[in-house]
Amino acid sequence: MDPTALPFDAETMLAGLRPWVECESPTFDAAAVNRMMDLVGRDLAIMGAQVERIAGRMGFGDCVRARFPHPSREPGILVMGHMDTVHPIGTLTPMPFNRVGDRCYGPGIYDMKGGNYLCLEAIRQLARAGIATGLPVTVLFTSDEEVGSPSTRDLIEAEAARHKYVLVPEPGRPDGGVTTGRYAIARFNLEATGKPSHAGARLADGRSAIREMARQLINIEDMTTEDCTFSVGVIHGGQWVNCVTTTCTGEALSMAKRQDDLDRGVEAMLALRPTGNDVQFKVTRGVTRPVWEPDAKGLALHAHAAGIAKSLGYALPHQSSGGGSDGNFTGAMGITTLDGLGVQGGGGHTLEEFITLESLVWRGRLMAGLLATLR
Repeated sequence: MDPTALPFDAETMLAGLRPWVECESPTFDAAAVNRMMDLVGRDLAIMGAQVERIAGRMGFGDCVRARFPHPSREPGILVMGHMDTVHPIGTLTPMPFNRVGDRCYGPGIYDMKGGNYLCLEAIRQLARAGIATGLPVTVLFTSDEEVGSPSTRDLIEAEAARHKYVLVPEPGRPDGGVTTGRYAIARFNLEATGKPSHAGARLADGRSAIREMARQLINIEDMTTEDCTFSVGVIHGGQWVNCVTTTCTGEALSMAKRQDDLDRGVEAMLALRPTGNDVQFKVTRGVTRPVWEPDAKGLALHAHAAGIAKSLGYALPHQSSGGGSDGNFTGAMGITTLDGLGVQGGGGHTLEEFITLESLVWRGRLMAGLLATLR
């Protein structure tokens, strides 16, 4: 049987995906992520996989690794995704799981539970049809991708090194395409320190850390060029409105298409100094995703996938992409990687996050075709 003709059904897939979406799993809530891993681990066990629970560390949730039976011991295919989301517990109230026409909404449905689910459905459909995969298949679901994978990078790289291919079901591109390279990303921790005083009685005696952070925010974002972008996405400061704030902290992100440009951006960030002698400002480097540049093996894998997509009646363009993923790590290692194989939709990281039901089916068939034909 042709794997691309398998009987994928959007309604059935949506019913299976719904419990995943309604199990909220924000990165910083390890217990919530672990509840999500309970669900996916059970689904994988029912499918016949050998499931391992890998304990989380650094305060993050657990990971799940599942190996499917296969007669060969040669390096195979690693399907890799994350189960953490950016949406805090309670997001289901303003954004419940909801279908409107061909769209379905819910926290994390697009980034990236929908893509993860269609991979499991592809494996399930192949097994039901008696179609053996050409290579052994391992699935790895991680817990901290949305914050740069600080606790799982070593696990990802070690697992990927044992495989010939890595398939990443992050959301598909807006044009329906996939990702064959990703930009480099660096994160930074910011800390401004001022001098406290009573904001009502002795305002002039104080030096506001919030004011210093505000000045630095503008400086940082004004460093953005076409080659390297800078943004400040998190700020915490102050507790009492009648106190001049002593400490203000923040987090910044820099992204570049080329590693050299990011390295210069890192140097510029680490060179930032206080705007005055009466305040302090410190930048420390956080986690970094290396640039993943397209290579011949990755482009050959894309060409293979594009042939399968064509047989399904779809074009499959490709390009390098901003927005990091764990594919940055495996691609930078030189392991043949194809990213952006997940669902189509939009609104990632917002209260308008959605997927299109049509993409569940055709991208599921695409994944099944890849698993069945890669050698």
